[in-house]
Formats: sequence, C-alpha cells, structure tokens
Amino acid sequence: MLRDKILNDTKDAMRAGDKAKLGTLRLMSSAIKSADIEARPSGKDAISDAEILQVFAKMVKQRRDSVEQFTSGGRPELAAAEQAEIAVIEAYMPKQMSDAEVKATAIKLIATLGAAGMKDMGKVIAVMKEQFAGQMDFGKASGIVKDLLK
Repeated sequence: MLRDKILNDTKDAMRAGDKAKLGTLRLMSSAIKSADIEARPSGKDAISDAEILQVFAKMVKQRRDSVEQFTSGGRPELAAAEQAEIAVIEAYMPKQMSDAEVKATAIKLIATLGAAGMKDMGKVIAVMKEQFAGQMDFGKASGIVKDLLK
C-alpha cells in the first residue's frame, strides 16, 4: 500500500536527514489524512490507493501552477523548491500517459462503451478515472474526449 511506503520512506528520510524530502512526505501524509477525514461521512475509514493517487495528482497540479507563478514573478528559487516537491510526489505515482496514449485510450473506450455524443462524456471519463487513476491529467483527457465525441 502507498500509505506504508510513504511511512517507511518518511522514517528513512528522517534517518538520512533529508529535510526537503521529509517535508514533502509529511505534506503527502497530511493530504491523505485529510482525504480520509473527508471520506468518513460516506462510510469509509480510509481512501483507496486509487484515490490516494488522485490526491497526489491534485498536489502535483497545484505545484505546477505555483511553479508558473513563481517563474513569472521572478522567484526561481521558490520555483525550484516546488519542482523538487513535484519530483518527490511523482515518484509515488505511476508513469503518466502521453497525449497520444490518452487519445488512443479514449477512442478505445468510446468504441467499447458505445458512446455516441456529448451526453456520454461522463461515462467515458468515469471509466477512465477508474481504470487510469494517477496515470493521466483528466483535465486534458476530458478535452480529448470532448473533441472525439463532437
């Protein structure tokens, strides 16, 4: 499980004195705990690994936005710190699919599900999120699916 790996890596980072990695791992643990708390009203004590990957994807997206802002604001040292956090988070995520792979997957799912128009976009995206959690940027994926279903 991802939780155990992060916990063990947190201990290793403490022993090694790697403060940057340790800080990022603690942020990741905190984000997981927050998501666990948010899931409690729906009857779950803990979120699944797939949901943890979605939390990580959100964290990466936030940091990429920060990198853009810091770079345009003339703060390269802060952008570099955010990039370092992105690298640590992405180490726990599966390899990201390229745009071509996302498009090929979308075409296959549209054919499999028999999606005929925009009304079926939600079905296609739901299956993609279920099968490919953490492997693609679903903002881009929804744009690709939208273009294919027009």
